[in-house]
Amino acid sequence: MHDHNNIRLPEGSIEKETTTLNLGPTHPATHGVFQNILELDGERIIKADSTVGYIHRAFEKIAERRPYYQITPLTDRLNYCSSPINNMGWHLTCEKLLDVKTPKRVDYLRIIIMELARIADHLICNSIVGVDTGAYTGFLYVMQYRELIYEIYEEVCGSRLTTNIGRIGGFERNFTNTAFQKLEKFLKEYPGVLEEFENLFTRNRIFVERTKGVGGISASRALNYGFTGPNLRAAGVDYDVRVHSPYSSYEDMDFIIPIGTTGDNYDRYQVRNAEMWESLKIIEQAYRKVQEFKGAEAEVFHADVPAYYLPEKSDVYTKMEALIYHFKIVMGETEIPPGEVYNSVEGANGELGFYLISDGGRAPYRLHFRRPCFVYYQAYPELVTGGMLSDAIVTMSSLNLIAGEMDA
Repeated sequence: MHDHNNIRLPEGSIEKETTTLNLGPTHPATHGVFQNILELDGERIIKADSTVGYIHRAFEKIAERRPYYQITPLTDRLNYCSSPINNMGWHLTCEKLLDVKTPKRVDYLRIIIMELARIADHLICNSIVGVDTGAYTGFLYVMQYRELIYEIYEEVCGSRLTTNIGRIGGFERNFTNTAFQKLEKFLKEYPGVLEEFENLFTRNRIFVERTKGVGGISASRALNYGFTGPNLRAAGVDYDVRVHSPYSSYEDMDFIIPIGTTGDNYDRYQVRNAEMWESLKIIEQAYRKVQEFKGAEAEVFHADVPAYYLPEKSDVYTKMEALIYHFKIVMGETEIPPGEVYNSVEGANGELGFYLISDGGRAPYRLHFRRPCFVYYQAYPELVTGGMLSDAIVTMSSLNLIAGEMDA
């Protein structure tokens, strides 16, 4: 629906008619439930109002009523394009509170899964930016490799999109040979695909003209908003949680932090592409390190914390102690120490943090999710005002706004 408003201008000036347009919440180009009320002069945006919290789902309050073991299905649904990172960020927060130290093999397996999730997220973001500038081929081409990543998830945990992957202390089970074979196939084939994807877009005249100089933000404005991740690095700030506060043995990995200069849509595209190359390097290093474990060490997939790790199913059916532990863990009856921790990981979209206060009860006393997309959306009106309506669509894609992260 278009609603025409007459705006009164000072005497002596020509009266202009503007149009109010609802971009979202059900417009297919918004890639989620976002409500943006735009005031247009022709096709140029002269005012933008974004409704932060339109998709309020109360996941923080739900988490405060759930045992620690049952919060992973909530973190799955934050940034659902890279849910394993959300889950492992939560598990690392629990481990910080419980003072659990994970074995090196667990760390490397986690790195493999988290970097696969980062690639899955970035390839969707960049290929959708391509779709929104009128190029569908790249999207169709890389999508089959997101499918291969999902097959690896499926082999590890039995699920694909909302994975519920991992547990406090490690993984639910060891990786199978099939999982490693699928990983090897991905590592062998994806570099060639990514190179071809870049050839389609990076120097494509139409794509460059649609993205360069559009939706830009300066480093100082990005920092003032609280930007992190690829959107901050595109503005020229080399902040990455994996390097500045290493976790899961990221300090053992050799990689660089790609940065841009202008913070525009093209730089964000370039940074995410470069990050996919770095993620491939990290996965290869972690996989080599996993292969070095022999004998009993090669079977380690979880820290030795029986109070937070489900016993073998065959034991649950035949042994009373195992049945008791199973019940206590699932129902949240294991002892959680009181304390206050903040832990963050480098999510695919930026710093994903968890502020947890425990009073020793079965559920968190307070749990706050520091979700990157919530921050980016505050800046969206500033980035699109003065630009064209068609550019507002590309800017939203380039920021990689995920509605699931928007409001707590």
